[in-house]
Amino acid sequence: HVQLVESGGGSVQAGGSLRLSCAASGSTDRSTCLAWFRRAPGKEREAVAAIPTRGGFTYYADFVKGRFTISRDIAKNAVYLQMNSLKPDDTAMYYCAAGLGVQSWNALLANSYNYWGQGTQVTVSS
Repeated sequence: HVQLVESGGGSVQAGGSLRLSCAASGSTDRSTCLAWFRRAPGKEREAVAAIPTRGGFTYYADFVKGRFTISRDIAKNAVYLQMNSLKPDDTAMYYCAAGLGVQSWNALLANSYNYWGQGTQVTVSS
């Protein structure tokens, strides 16, 4: 079993930055893929970014490319999401997720992930 705890959310004005953190504990290992998803009020959950352990690859949704950066600290068993140039449309609850056996083709699919955190709220005002 994997436990995920997010932090770092808050309120910021458009154009500002936030850094989300997710601490993972439990049965994680180097094969675990970690990702960020978000859900805005009245909208479906959508993928933001994912980072597998192997290969050095990262995956991003088109709407965050160039603005958000996902990174991982294997020693600390943590994943981060640096969010720059935030827009009001980025307002959402952000969730950390962990999955085993995730491949490149399904890294941004929610059903690839077995474990989810409780979420951290990000609010961007105009």
